[in-house]
Order: sequence, then C-alpha cells, then structure tokens
Amino acid sequence: MDDEELKTLIDDFRKLPDETEWVEFKVNNDKPAEIGEYISALSNAACLHDREAGYLIFGVEDVTHKVVGTLFRPRQFKVGNEELENWLVRALDPRIDFKIHECDYDGKNVVILQIDPAHHIPVKFNAEAFIRVGTYKKKLRDFPEKERKIWLKTIQEDWSAGICEGASVDDLDSNAIAKARENYKKKYPQKSLDIDAWDDTAFLNKAKITIQGKITRTAIILLGKEESGHFLTPSIAKISWILKDEQNAEKDYEHFSPPFLLAVDAVFTKIRNLKYRYLLDNTLFPTEVTKYEPYVVREALNNCIAHQDYELRGRITVVESPDDILFTNLGKFLPESIEQVIEQDSPPEYYRNAFLAQAMVNLNLIDTQGGGIKKMFSLQMARYFPLPDYDLADSEKVKVRIFGKVLDEKYTRMLINETDLDLRTVILLDRIQKKEAIDKEDAARLKRLMLIEGRYPNIYVAAPVAIATDKRAEYIRNRSFDDEYYKKMIVDYIKKFRSATRENIDKLLWSKLSDVLDEQQKKNKIRNLLTALSTKDKVIKNVGPKKKSKWVLRQDKITIS
Repeated sequence: MDDEELKTLIDDFRKLPDETEWVEFKVNNDKPAEIGEYISALSNAACLHDREAGYLIFGVEDVTHKVVGTLFRPRQFKVGNEELENWLVRALDPRIDFKIHECDYDGKNVVILQIDPAHHIPVKFNAEAFIRVGTYKKKLRDFPEKERKIWLKTIQEDWSAGICEGASVDDLDSNAIAKARENYKKKYPQKSLDIDAWDDTAFLNKAKITIQGKITRTAIILLGKEESGHFLTPSIAKISWILKDEQNAEKDYEHFSPPFLLAVDAVFTKIRNLKYRYLLDNTLFPTEVTKYEPYVVREALNNCIAHQDYELRGRITVVESPDDILFTNLGKFLPESIEQVIEQDSPPEYYRNAFLAQAMVNLNLIDTQGGGIKKMFSLQMARYFPLPDYDLADSEKVKVRIFGKVLDEKYTRMLINETDLDLRTVILLDRIQKKEAIDKEDAARLKRLMLIEGRYPNIYVAAPVAIATDKRAEYIRNRSFDDEYYKKMIVDYIKKFRSATRENIDKLLWSKLSDVLDEQQKKNKIRNLLTALSTKDKVIKNVGPKKKSKWVLRQDKITIS
C-alpha cells in the first residue's frame, strides 16, 4: 500500500469506537515483548470478530485518536543483535504472518502492523495466548468462553466435509466399499438386511461418507482409489511407514495412499510384531505375547487419520524402531491434555474433522465415546508394558509412542495388582519411572499418598514402593543423604589433607549425590554446602588466588559431628 492508501486506512480506523478489540493505537513502544503480546491478542481478536486482519498502529493517541506521530522505527529496532521482526516471528506460535507499513501522515510518521487472524489454533507469544477485552490486553486463558469461540471459529469450516467437484463413485475403490459395508454391519448389526439392499450411493449417504450422493474429501481419504488423491490438492493424504535399527538408521520404508480404510491393515502387516517372552512372579513358565497389541496400533493410526490437519499438507508417519513405534500426525491435540481425555472418558466438544470422525465411527474404526485412548492405556497396563507416551509439545504436531518391551514388570505389576491406584496415579508414576516431568500439584498429591520422595522436581519412587518392586538399589541411588552427612565428609577430608580444591571436593561427593540430580544441580548442591560451611557454620574458609584457591579449616574451627 502507498502512503495515500495507508492514510485512508488510518482515517477509517480513527472513526472506530474506543473499545474496538481488533485495533490498538499506540504512540511509542520500545518493549519488544509487549509488542509480541499485542500481536497475539490482535490476531486472536481478529479471528473472534471475523476480521481479515488485526492492526497495531503507532503514532495515534489511544483515547483521542489524534495523529501525533511516533519515534518507533521497527525496521531499525533490534533485540540484541536480531532484527525485531525476526525476533517476534520466532516467539509466535504458530508463526503467523504480519506486515509492517510505514507512512508519512501530514509530516508525522505512523507505523502500522497488519496482523493475520488466528487460524487452526489461538496464537501464542512466548507460550502464552492473549486477547483484547475492550481496550485491555488480557491472557486468553482467563477468558475460557472467548478461547472456546476462537477454537470453534478456526475449525467450524470442516475441511473433511468439503465436496470434491468432478468426483463420482467410480473414483472410489470397490474393495474398500465392500470392507466399509462389512464394518458398518459390525457397528449396526440390526441393520444388516437393510444394508444388503442398499446400492453403493445409498450406503455411502447413510454411512455419512458422502453428502446427497456427492463425493466428499472424507470419501476420498477413506475409500478413494490411489489415483483419486488429486481431488484433495493442494492437501495430501499419505501414510509413511519407516523401519529403523538400533542406531536409528533407516532400513526400509513404504508409502501408502487412499483408501485409508485398507491402508491401516497394510501398514500393520509391515510392522515386525514378533513374539515377546517375560517372566512374572518367579515362575519357570514365561508369559508370551506379541510385542504390540493390534488394537493399540490400529487405534493410534486411526486417530492419526481422524485428527490429521490435512491443510498443513504433510504426511502421517509411522516410525518403527526395535522396541517401540512412533506415530505422528499434523495438527494440535485439541483437548487440553491426555489426562483430560482419559478422566472425562467422553467425546471432545469439537473435532478438527467432524465429518471424517463421524464416518470413521460409523465404519467401526474409532470409538464415538472417546474411550479409545483410555483403552490403549488399559491394554498396555494389562500387558505390564510402559504406558503410551503422548508428546504434545509442538503446537502443530502430535506424537504418540507405543512401547513393545517391558521396562520393569515387577514395578508395573505392583502398581496395577498390588495397590488400589486409579489410572491417573498409575500414569503419573509411570512418568516418574521413565524420568519424565510431572506437574508440581501432581507431585504433591503423590507425596501425600507416600508414593514418592524427594524435593520437586527431583522426585523418585518412595521406599515402600521400591521395596515392593525390588528396586532397593535404585532407591538408595536416588535418595539424598542429609546435608550434615556431606558437610562432615568435606571437613574430614580437609582435616586429613590440610586443604582441598573445588575439584577435590567434587570428586569426593559426586558419586554420593542423588542420581535424580543432573550435572548442574550437583554442582549447585556442592557450592551451597561450601557456602554453608564457610558463612553460616564458619568452619572453613577459601584462600589463595581465584584460579588456584583452596579450602582450609578456620583457626577457630567447629567440629562437625
């Protein structure tokens, strides 16, 4: 836009009421983080108010809307050595587009940030989403109804229900249609006779795969011939299976196209689902199972198909390693957490691909009650295998890892059979077993139940659990001795050798410190012990030049008993 167009735009905005939530006026601002928060807030507000963009305007007074000019020069502004625009883009999640316009308004400099509305998910800045409420910028999480409306707006146009112009039943695979009929009968056995009497068009309509005989994107994804994928362009529907060895090197791969109804079984046949044997309860007769429960694998893959964001134009991937399978689909996990799905045990309020999800329910591929994920956890528990790992850190990707190997059958069996623990507690203890982080509130609850010990976040399984699972040695490695024990070791060392360097003390204590501490935490622990001995207890002091300093006993030393 040239200056005249920008001036017209500014004049239009100046006529808006003060409480307009998708436009913000500022005079000057040299706080990069605050600018980023406004970009998040205005992007989300533009989505909420069905606007093509949100606007952050510098050089116009907020209350009077008078053009006064600005000293802010975004293209010259840097954060450290990085240009402001690049710095802002990196901190936005997802990385939405925004344009910077500068114009001369009657001799006064005005800067306009034109910001795209949120699409797919609310926009965050530094992991926090913001919203405009009246004339104020607020955290979006404090306004759950607004957040819910944004989610609904970003997915209300169901991509999976879109009609594929020019497509017909002839573009669908006859074997896939036959399989769909078979699955539909299993789901609705009372309709078996009616189903046999329906022609393909009637069946597809009633199964909610097509709409009034028109071929939907859902129909192409689930039942389409391989060559029918062009109807989805520019989106794609592909599943890639990749086999890796112990060194993470790729050994084999294969790509699968629609019909996905048949591709799921084809992918499953590629997986090396070997026999796995392990002993329980000191029996001489091993338990023998396959490495992967078929339901768990198919449920994970069907969930990828149902919830993939096909507009992101990526593939669903299934990466098979020697002891686990990693499933990845594009698109944010819509519920807040995996715990929420399991605890509520009910369908989410909305789906990304509602039409596709309903069709997969009708074809007996996924569970309409939202219990499929909970069943995956229950089946892994029953096999004494580690629970599925859901990695939701990426806002545009969901990763699910399914384990095909027992990590510690005694530990898991005790959790399931020898204690009266609910599934949520089992999940939390499973994470601790895998040395994964849990929330502070959850850790406090486990400590009240006397299932864990230690100071958050350095927590570990409690002594009674360790004894029950024969993990005494690991418990001793994880448990810290009290500070007086370590202090006495330091003083005794200095008494014997007359002095000690920091390196000497590190070697003395390192292997004695808890294994739940990382390298930096161990260094901090030793530093704190030395500080306490020198400043509080006044037992030792540091002498000599900085690079060659050493610790010695004070003349008026106090004995540590």
